[in-house]
Amino acid sequence: MSFFNYSIPPLRRKQLTIEIEKLEGLWYVNWQIGKIRLYSTFYTRIDQACIFWSLLIIPMFMTAQFLPIGWNLQATLWSILSFIGITLMVIWTSHWVKAKRVSWLLYCWVLLMLFGVILTDLSIFIGWGEILIHLCPLWLGLSTLGYLCTGLAVRSRAFIFTGIVHLIGIFILPYIGPWQFLSTGGLMVLCLLILAEFQWDC
Repeated sequence: MSFFNYSIPPLRRKQLTIEIEKLEGLWYVNWQIGKIRLYSTFYTRIDQACIFWSLLIIPMFMTAQFLPIGWNLQATLWSILSFIGITLMVIWTSHWVKAKRVSWLLYCWVLLMLFGVILTDLSIFIGWGEILIHLCPLWLGLSTLGYLCTGLAVRSRAFIFTGIVHLIGIFILPYIGPWQFLSTGGLMVLCLLILAEFQWDC
């Protein structure tokens, strides 16, 4: 028996099934003008967590790239937002990981995020230069580990591929020059939104 389910594509358009309809906290979106349907889909709690994290990442990396705000203030603000994101991620995904029998995966993501926040804050507050100049590779690396662990845990090629994309991003960063924060944030947000918008192979 194959480790992955090759009978379905890694990503596909969402299809509402009886099993999905029973999921707690399902969010339906149906935009239409009169009888003309413009956009219709649904978002599970996992999808919502991905969208919420993308909304947190945008101001974090955009501010670091473009706005002359002190690093200490940024570290404080982004730490608060990160803890909010981690808390909501735990609340929204706990049922799913229990149903999939991969509760350890949620702990893995929490530890990776906390490790990243603590290391980032230390690099800023105590002037840990070696880490400070490698914040983008740090976060891409942590995301790589998280996605690869997720892909292996739920046997999903979509998550494995997403992890590989983040890993490739680390090697591309040196060629981007001064736009590393913008590129890193853009890559992370794009992947999160793609995962939220499509149904994975798991």
